[in-house]
Amino acid sequence: MTKRLFDVVFSIIGLLVLSPILLIIAILIKLDSKGPVLFIQERVGKNNINFNIYKFRTMRTDSNKKGLLTLGNNDSRITKIGYFLRRFKIDEFPQLINIIKGDMSFVGPRPELRYYVNFYTEDDLKIFKVRPGITGLASLKYRNEVELLKAAKDPEAYFINTIIPDKLRYNKEYVKRKSFLFDLKLIAKTIIKVITK
Repeated sequence: MTKRLFDVVFSIIGLLVLSPILLIIAILIKLDSKGPVLFIQERVGKNNINFNIYKFRTMRTDSNKKGLLTLGNNDSRITKIGYFLRRFKIDEFPQLINIIKGDMSFVGPRPELRYYVNFYTEDDLKIFKVRPGITGLASLKYRNEVELLKAAKDPEAYFINTIIPDKLRYNKEYVKRKSFLFDLKLIAKTIIKVITK
């Protein structure tokens, strides 16, 4: 109950405080490239139920047709403003709406595409006991995921066979250790990582 109250209150405060900045970002996205301001994609959330995640669009329209994975921070599909938004995780700000709606939390396993969830084992499904989050143990470990994928000979195979199992290990650890205090520690670590990157 404390976690949910924290999520809702600080998401609303965040949207109100950041609203002028969010408006400027929206204008810059429209000026930088053709397409919508928001990128909306179906992900898998709590109880293994699909939901639509919101992000600021950082890639050119129809980039998904060229692959589901982003290969490096200099992926040619990423727009000029998109590179900046990704670098400082600003593209995640619209997920405050997901938090208010109850789809997500500030802290939890990052929500994955159904395509990749289909590779999970029965034991892996226990991560769906909690709401997915903007940050978490696995997110902190794999902040440089796109660069790891870029360096891999077969990015898709590397993601499925190496990154996903390791992320799941961290996500299951979070489910075991989850508490409000632990969430606050992970939020603090995330802020420090973003600022000092």
